[in-house]
Formats: sequence, C-alpha cells, structure tokens
Amino acid sequence: MATREALQEELNPFQIAKQQFNRAADYLDLDQSTRNVLSAAKRQLIVSIPVKMDGGDVQVFEGYRVQHNIARGPAKGGIRYHPNVTLDEVKALASWMTWKCATVGIPYGGGKGGVICDPKSLSKNELERLTRRYAFEIAPIIGPDRDIPAPDVYTDEQTMAWIMDTISMVRGHTELGVVTGKPISLGGSQGRAEATARGCLYALREACRVKGINLNGARVAVHGFGNAGANIARLVAGDGARVVAACDSKAGVFSDTGIDIQAALRHKAETKSLAGLAGTKSMSPEDIIGVDCDILLPSALENAITLANVGQVKAKIIAELANGPTTPGSDRVLADEGVFLIPDILANAGGVTVSYYEWVQDQYSFFWSEHQINETLEQTMRTAFKSVYETAQRYDTDMRTGAYILAVDRVAEATRVRGIFP
Repeated sequence: MATREALQEELNPFQIAKQQFNRAADYLDLDQSTRNVLSAAKRQLIVSIPVKMDGGDVQVFEGYRVQHNIARGPAKGGIRYHPNVTLDEVKALASWMTWKCATVGIPYGGGKGGVICDPKSLSKNELERLTRRYAFEIAPIIGPDRDIPAPDVYTDEQTMAWIMDTISMVRGHTELGVVTGKPISLGGSQGRAEATARGCLYALREACRVKGINLNGARVAVHGFGNAGANIARLVAGDGARVVAACDSKAGVFSDTGIDIQAALRHKAETKSLAGLAGTKSMSPEDIIGVDCDILLPSALENAITLANVGQVKAKIIAELANGPTTPGSDRVLADEGVFLIPDILANAGGVTVSYYEWVQDQYSFFWSEHQINETLEQTMRTAFKSVYETAQRYDTDMRTGAYILAVDRVAEATRVRGIFP
C-alpha cells in the first residue's frame, strides 16, 4: 500500500510532469546537464491583481505566467481561471505545452498562465477588469514574438479579446498576434473553437485503425462536457459512434442506446448542466470512468484516472482531451491491461496547432478557409500520430512514453545546437 505522502506526490501535476520527462530522458540516455536545462522553467512570474468589484470594494487575486522552454520558438499556452490554480499546476502545464508543441512539430515552446479565482461567482464586468489588469501585469513578458496566450479552463474568445485590446492599448498599436483563440472579427482563425476536439478525432481514427476498432458503432464515454468534451461528443457521433455516457462538473448521464448529442448540447446551453437530460439515466460524474465502453475520452481536469479508480476502466482506447488526466501509476496499470492510450500531448494538440495557424495568419494578415484549416490539421495530426506510434514501437514502450521520447529528443536537439549563452 502506498504511503499517503507518495500518493500526494503522484497527484501533484508538477511531480507527474517531472516523472514523465525523466522516463523519456532515461530512454534517450540524456546527460545530467541537458536534463537540468530541460526540466527547469525558464521564467516564472507571480502577479498581484487588484480588482474593483461591482460593490465598490477591492479584492486582490493572484495570477501566474510560466514560460517553460523557448528553445524551439516563442512560448505558447493557455490561461485558466479556477479556484484551485497553483504555481505547480501552471509549471506542469507549461512543461506539457513544451512537449506538446514538439510532438506535433510546431515551432513553439511551452507557456501557461492562471489566475486563482472562481469565475462563476464574478460578473462579466468584474471578469473584464480582472482580465485587463492581469494582462497588464504580464505584458512585459508576452507578445507575438515571445509568448502567445490562448484560452483554457473557464476562459474563452472574449477573454482573449480583452487581453488583445489591453496589450494593444499599452503598446499603441493593434497587436493581433499577441493571443490566439480570438473572435474571428479580431483576427481569430476559422476552425479554432473545435480544433482541440477535431485534432483528437483525427488521432482517434488512427488509433482505431491500429486497434482494429470501427469508430462507426463504437461505444464512447465522455468525461467532461466543456468546449473540448462537447465538441468531441458531437464529432464522434458524426462518425457514427454511440456516445453512451457523458458528464459535466455537476452531473453524469447514461443511455445504453446512445445519447442524442444535439439534444444534450441544447440542454446544456439552456440549463448550464447535463442534469435532467431527457432519455437518459442519471449517474455520478466520477462513475463515467468505469462505464462499459470501447473508447473513453477524459476531457475535464487533471487526475481523473488514478490508482483509486483505474481498475474500473473498461475502455480499449483512451484519448486524453484534458491535460494530465491520467497519473503515472494508472498509466502502468492501463499498459499492463493492453489499453491503447493516446496521450494528452498528442490527443489534445489540435488546439495549439490551430492556434499556430491563427498566429501565422495574424503575422501576415492573410487568412485561410475553414476547409484549409481542417485539412492542414488532419495532415499534421496524422503525421504526429504516425511518428509517436513508430517511436513507441521502436522503443517497445507505451504511446505516452513514445510521445515524450520524440518530443524531448526534439527539444534536446534544439538546445544542443543553440548552446548555452553566454
């Protein structure tokens, strides 16, 4: 039985990120100096964010922006608003972004931001004031050529519009490329809203080919029904899959004959929850992990699949739309059980890939069609899947380790060629 301390360490996202990195580094026989450079965050900024609330009082929030590595290009990564944000979590997410960008071969390093707040308890005006002050505080280290934020948990295109406007006001000119995930009217990209889910769909199709599973008719469970979860449910249903279970943070729903996803989307938009969806049975959100299905799609937060519940997993394929939903201990159990896992740094890389396309379009003020975006994304995701799968086969290991070996090797090579200044 693991000690309480060991379990706590395993659930710390930064400790998990370090374990995943070290496993790949061992396969690559990286020297200690290279490990030291690649495992350390390049820059960590902690900011104080005073916000005048609607009632007239001032509350002070704490925010972070971490740049993990910029060897292959400017830092890239989302900003999340959540009561449980910690510096360790943001550091872990920034490092995962480094490996994610390297996995799909786009010229970015990893960054991430977060603000400790409960966005559901704030008015729109309070959210705007918080966002603009946070943007002002991190302004010295962000920009199209140094660090490009994007939406994440409980942030969206409106959040990005406020950040873009704030930075533009500070710098005296419109700075389209300072963030991605913006509204189309402000230099946003076609296809960005569903890019994370669509990239996962392309990777999932490849995994189904490898495992000999037909996505048409496959039983699918979706854990999390935010932007990524709702979109992947819609997309797999479009491919003929039967979504038998889904949940958001408040409620889980189940239907053995398949959930009507369009009805679920309407119900969620109207009631802000999946609870009470017609034609479904109610279940606990935590129980979605153990639903009898072919494909499980963790699309919520970190540590959804742990040693406490991994034994309940019945899926043959897991595709991680969330960042860090599976702990290292669970990884080993799933690998032993023969579950084919598409790791987060591959499965959810569609979002940052289309963010890259948006940034390129902003740099040139020349915009692509949605068809062109999706076609290019599919090519990128299929190429990345093939590279990860071949790496995993070559090293006789699981897909997550294969992805990390590929990514760490690419960043290590860039670091080696650049050298250390001075």
